[in-house]
Amino acid sequence: MFYQSGIMDALSDYESARYVIYGVPFDGTSSYRPGSRWGPDAFRRASSNFESYNPHFDVDFVDLDIHDIGNLETYASVDDTLRDLYNEVGSFVRDHKIPLMIGGEHSLTYPCVRACKEFAGDDFGVVVLDAHFDLREEFDGVKYNHASVSRHIIDDVSNNHVLLGVRSGTQEEWEFARKNGLKFYTPEYIKKQGLKTIISEIIKYLDCEHLYLSLDMDAIDPAYAPATGTPEPFGLDPIDVREIIHNLAPISLGFDVMEIAPDYDYGQTAILGAKLMREFIAAHSSGRK
Repeated sequence: MFYQSGIMDALSDYESARYVIYGVPFDGTSSYRPGSRWGPDAFRRASSNFESYNPHFDVDFVDLDIHDIGNLETYASVDDTLRDLYNEVGSFVRDHKIPLMIGGEHSLTYPCVRACKEFAGDDFGVVVLDAHFDLREEFDGVKYNHASVSRHIIDDVSNNHVLLGVRSGTQEEWEFARKNGLKFYTPEYIKKQGLKTIISEIIKYLDCEHLYLSLDMDAIDPAYAPATGTPEPFGLDPIDVREIIHNLAPISLGFDVMEIAPDYDYGQTAILGAKLMREFIAAHSSGRK
């Protein structure tokens, strides 16, 4: 069940919508700074800041079929929350909608990827922008934890998986990634090789028609996005993140913006997250970079 809280430019009803925006105000496994449960509402407030026209793609959002279905009612239990989220997102993709999630902590991405993969079949990949590997099997005794999301996606859903912006993890996580040949890119490596080269390499590596794109806001340097649950210095530049989104949105079945914890800044992280969501919609709707 969802409770309603509208977002600017989401003017369509569910039946006619191509894009369905939904918030999930859950941060039950947060380990450092809780508060991403307030992210969806801060994101919606920030959305009122923007003009409806995107000049890069010559797209006006008032002409697009966007519906904000509201926030999912969550539980104290992460398992119960993920179960309901999986069922809801499955219904969206079966209705041929593009699900767009506002988090909430990053554990929530896992059931969304599962639902999209089941709809897409084997021709599917996953791209996660994240400061952290999130490759633990569990954390603090909880299997489906924000620190384990990529591990469960790789183990249970698809190992056709790329991590961008990673710069933090335990020694065991770094060793696991290297031993298992996981495809990951640090900010330093991206800067050295050049973003266009990296994007071309990712698309060639995934070799898929459909993917799920997840943005943990801590992938971005905290100079630009300080209000996250686990900020990590030396991150990606927002313009580079926008370029990644522009290139991958046209083949994405779903997208999310996660880990905005708005109590830790003056609104700039929510503003940036809302803008990047709009860049995804504009790029996807135009079908071009």
